[in-house]
Amino acid sequence: MNGIGEQVGEVSVQGEGWSARVLAGAPLIAPARMFTFPQSIAGEEDALARGALWVEVRAAGRPAFVAQCARGYATDGVAHGLWQFGDGLLAVAGGYAYAVDTLVPEQTRLLPLRPAVQVLTVPQMRVAVLVGFHAVMVVADGESWESGRLSWEGVTLLSCDGEVLHGSGWDMMADEEVPFSLNLRTRALEGGGYRF
Repeated sequence: MNGIGEQVGEVSVQGEGWSARVLAGAPLIAPARMFTFPQSIAGEEDALARGALWVEVRAAGRPAFVAQCARGYATDGVAHGLWQFGDGLLAVAGGYAYAVDTLVPEQTRLLPLRPAVQVLTVPQMRVAVLVGFHAVMVVADGESWESGRLSWEGVTLLSCDGEVLHGSGWDMMADEEVPFSLNLRTRALEGGGYRF
């Protein structure tokens, strides 16, 4: 392993004081606490028509809840599943990524990078990295930030050395993959295939 955590979504994960699992579908009996995401986002009125990822979350000392996370895309080419990072839970439904607050589910956020085609966890940094077509988004407990543009189309992650993520992005002008390095702590970016 090169310092990057599991790259395939799980059906159950656990963090400190909480656990989560993907349900096969909507529960037959609605639980007392059920949340639907995203909530009131312009242009996403029909998001649930594409399907949803149903997630049951149990946190110590709190009643369990079910989150219905709208699916972004109905294709196999995007990320889908659950990831644990630091104390956080990331649910990705057909490329739409949700930072699920296991204690205060009302504060769950739909992350702006769409679609997430790959998700990596970097345990030593306690972050998850969402890979999009042009950039990456780093998600930590309570915050997230997006890199500058790394590629005209397609980002490939190769490794993570400590706090530095290495990958490549396509340079349309030269028609070649150009390497980049992104520091996950300082956000410093070197290289990449996007230039104009």
